Amino acid sequence: MHQPVEWHEWSAAAFDKAQRENKPVLLDVGAVWCHWCHVMDRESYENPEIAKLINENYVAVKVDRDERPDVDSRYQAAVQAISGQGGWPLTAFLTADGRPFFGGTYFPPDDHYGRPGFKRVLQTLASAYREKRGEVVESAEHVMTAIDHAESFAGRSGDIPSGLVETMVKSAIQSFDAQHGGFGSAPKFPHPSILDLLIDYCGRNGDKQALNVVTTTLDRMAQGGVYDQLAGGFHRYSVDERWVVPHFEKMSYDNSELLKNYVHAYQLTNNELYAHVARDIIRWMDEWLSDRERGGFYASQDADIDLHDDGDYFTWSLAEAREVLSPQELEAAALHYDIGEVGEMHHRPEKNVLHIRATPEQIATRMKLNEGEVETLLSSARKKMLAARLRRPTPYVDKTVYVNWNALCISAYLTAATVLELTEVEHFALRSLDRSLSEGWSSENGLKHVIAYSDSSAQQHRDVGGLLDDYAFTVVACLDAYEATTDLSYYRFAAQIAARMIENFHDETAGGFFDTPRQALHGNLGALSARRKPLQDSPTPAGNPAAAIALLRLHSYSGDEKHRDIAESALEAFAGVAGHFGIFGATYGIAVNLYSRPHTQVVVVGKDDVAHTLYRAGLSPYNISKSVLCFDPDHVVDRNLPPTLARTIPNLPEISEKKSVAVVCSGFTCQPPVSSIGDLKASIARTTAETQHAAPLQVTKK
Repeated sequence: MHQPVEWHEWSAAAFDKAQRENKPVLLDVGAVWCHWCHVMDRESYENPEIAKLINENYVAVKVDRDERPDVDSRYQAAVQAISGQGGWPLTAFLTADGRPFFGGTYFPPDDHYGRPGFKRVLQTLASAYREKRGEVVESAEHVMTAIDHAESFAGRSGDIPSGLVETMVKSAIQSFDAQHGGFGSAPKFPHPSILDLLIDYCGRNGDKQALNVVTTTLDRMAQGGVYDQLAGGFHRYSVDERWVVPHFEKMSYDNSELLKNYVHAYQLTNNELYAHVARDIIRWMDEWLSDRERGGFYASQDADIDLHDDGDYFTWSLAEAREVLSPQELEAAALHYDIGEVGEMHHRPEKNVLHIRATPEQIATRMKLNEGEVETLLSSARKKMLAARLRRPTPYVDKTVYVNWNALCISAYLTAATVLELTEVEHFALRSLDRSLSEGWSSENGLKHVIAYSDSSAQQHRDVGGLLDDYAFTVVACLDAYEATTDLSYYRFAAQIAARMIENFHDETAGGFFDTPRQALHGNLGALSARRKPLQDSPTPAGNPAAAIALLRLHSYSGDEKHRDIAESALEAFAGVAGHFGIFGATYGIAVNLYSRPHTQVVVVGKDDVAHTLYRAGLSPYNISKSVLCFDPDHVVDRNLPPTLARTIPNLPEISEKKSVAVVCSGFTCQPPVSSIGDLKASIARTTAETQHAAPLQVTKK
């Protein structure tokens, strides 16, 4: 708002103005957390000379990619077609009706870094628009064709491949960095969906290669600078292959999905390190990304304070550490976190990214102390350094609550609360879901995309309708809440939201789901006329397989053939191409796993120690296709059972009158009740073995 550029929001009014004034549109797509967006803002959009060029020759439109991922995704496809690369800031030049004819990412104000200067680009393209309109329009038509083809996947349908999951596992093993963990080389991003697929694969097959991929990756990430060693939580990605130097922004969705990874890995391995990291992620999210008063999860924390900053808040010079630590604490911390006179940051070489280089055992030998004494020194050093860091200027937290990311965080919190027995974490997750359902959902209008903006004034004039991700992730969060609480109202919400998702997004002709509703709230301006069916994880779970997962899980409780049929058609729509995506198609692999194996429910009834023990035994190991529910026999169990369990499960209140029991149900049939851990584990193992190579569940179609 303070910039001299006359910015417009993405709206029909902006494009109408461009038509009236016969001007092209300059589209800037950025994000609160994006460092180079801030750089371009400061260098160019706050420059009066450049602003004058823009205002005289263009209608300028600014879009927040988190608020409008539908706009961002289409113009990303356009810029990638034009320049061969995408990213943020996204700088696109459009005809007055919104068709892109040129674009790029960051432009310096003058020729620099081997990139053309923004001034020259603005002048050249404004002249071309006036003097060579035919060439501009022809270029725009070619780019629109590229957008139409991006993620349309027409003609790529087929039978769901039976060996797809094994193909994806093999792809992950082949691209695995055995030395540093993760996949490929620098830059390194976390890939939570493929890790969950591998964890499930290990739990079912005991595959040691896959297990090594999971444990090495999770271990190295937790030891690296990509993990905030003081406050907990993960930065967005690492610029090096060793996970040492991150891009310092922290995203809610990275931390929600990695939280699930560490909890699921703990279920698989019982390694306490993974439980510790999971609790530490929650510690950071509780502190920085949670609306403790009303419920809900904020979007992100920025990396920087200003243009010249590059993670200074998170990094340490040796002198800064010396100021806050005793000599002995400093020696231990310097050895543990590799704090030296010369660090890893190019803009300030004295700055160190904290990462674990030496273990307490190694430090104890070096300092001639016992391991317990070193642990005490490190604990004290961490507390002092964190307290000192909190006194620094703090990177901005975007307190916008997006429905899709909020739902991912709710599911992650419920997963962690269930496995790690964190009652307060469960309560906050449920409060956040209740807020999302009360403020973000209505049976008349469906879901919103945004519940609350960081700037409360924005709420008064912007109301973005829900996208496919919002619906799919919220259905899953509601089912997670039902399984955690056995409160049937959450199941009913899941069914209602799924019905609206099908109504608004499902392609009845070719299968699959579009990312935007049939009747878009803001119309089909510009490239929004292109229909997309997202399949690739980028980095959140892709919308189509996420929708299939939501419907398959719902089907396991509803028994409604429509849920499974539509999920099946969505998977078939991409069957001919999904295997080519490798680790980037892992959510599709998870959906195929759910489709190909009957869903298993472990139902426990009781409220004593035996019931608690049975419930805990049912949780491990992690299995994508398994859920565990625990009913209090004093409540009306029958009224909290969804349709399939109400039809197939034995009369539990009568069976459990004298003792706590567990019943394993799979494929809409239930085994006899058991009351010992040994019998329950045997029942689960028998069910797992029976479904391991089972053909997909056949449902009689009406």
